[in-house]
Amino acid sequence: MNNKPLADKLRPTSLSEIAGQGHLVSDKGVITRMLNSGRISNMIFFGPPGTGKTTLANIIAKSSGMELYKLNATSASLTDVKDVISQANSIFATNGILLYLDEIQYFNKKQQQSLLEYIEDGRVTLIASTTENPYFYIYDALISRCSVFEFKSVGYKEIIPVLKRGLEILNEETGLSKIADDNALEFLASCAHGDVRHAITLFEGAYFASEDVITVEVAKEFIPSVSAGMFDKDSDVHHNLLSGLQKSIRGSDPDAAVFYLAKLLEGGDIISPIRRLQVIASEDIGLAYPQAGQITYALCESAKALGLPEARIPLANCAIMLATAPKSNSAYEAIARASEDIKKGKGDTVPKHLVAPLFKGYVYPHSYPNHYVKQQYLPDDLKNAKYYEYGQNKTEQAAKAYWDLIKGEK
Repeated sequence: MNNKPLADKLRPTSLSEIAGQGHLVSDKGVITRMLNSGRISNMIFFGPPGTGKTTLANIIAKSSGMELYKLNATSASLTDVKDVISQANSIFATNGILLYLDEIQYFNKKQQQSLLEYIEDGRVTLIASTTENPYFYIYDALISRCSVFEFKSVGYKEIIPVLKRGLEILNEETGLSKIADDNALEFLASCAHGDVRHAITLFEGAYFASEDVITVEVAKEFIPSVSAGMFDKDSDVHHNLLSGLQKSIRGSDPDAAVFYLAKLLEGGDIISPIRRLQVIASEDIGLAYPQAGQITYALCESAKALGLPEARIPLANCAIMLATAPKSNSAYEAIARASEDIKKGKGDTVPKHLVAPLFKGYVYPHSYPNHYVKQQYLPDDLKNAKYYEYGQNKTEQAAKAYWDLIKGEK
């Protein structure tokens, strides 16, 4: 029997066989339209593993007639890239070269820059893939020369037909007539968390561990008691749990907050909840209860010192404290508004009277009653800008009343 992994046997050879990614490969998908036009641009594919990035690169190369070369940035060097480029004038590459560079985030800035000259003069068409956000890990000049396409986790309903095709292939190879319970297929597809390749691997194991029928009971033997998606910090499941934690605290629901915290901790992750709780303390509680940040930090440090499972206790205290605390996002909104003006190119020049060592015209507030005197602090083009709005909570309203009195605004 052929020992080639089932996932390779099921690898799609046409756009219509790809599971999910309809926004890219359906009849009206953007990649489909590009292929139909006969013009292939440089591209960056990003998204979770097992969602079809390499497969689509293979299909694009085949459809375009280009010679495909594959490199993985975890082990490839500039020399490897240059070896590929040297084939550009080969009789085997008359339709051009398509370089598929997987895990491009592992190329440093210099290595990424070296690709520019090759894609600019058309010697090579680049398809780079990454599981990370390309805008964080890929050099801006390279991104500006590529079309960026997001691959999304594949829904379990779209994975089930792939598993059924796998069943047909395995039955044909083994000469057996095994069947798969629909609930087992749904279970395996769901447990893969959008990773088609992982779902196929799980199914292949369940097939050979079953007698006549692949059942849920057999399928469960291939799934750990804690799902992979909870361990995988890059998975949608993990991000969804963190989102549920923050939104529950923001919505002042301590029961939901402690539930999502427990899910994350049961998955063995302590760092992500700690980071998120500290963000929440400033973003969602903020100035309504300024001490929340200090308390959160202390409880999180305690959790790190204790480790799991004892860390659950201080973290539960923290989640419940934040969920039941008064809420304010006034500081979050203030910095967001200021950032928007900065992105628009405003406020480039600091007022002269604030700039050391001049201080010409600067008035020292501590020399005045209540340590306050009115003067301009923002740049001239923003001198009337208003970023911070006092929240409707006891703490901020008390501060507002104080400064209204001192500044004579009431």
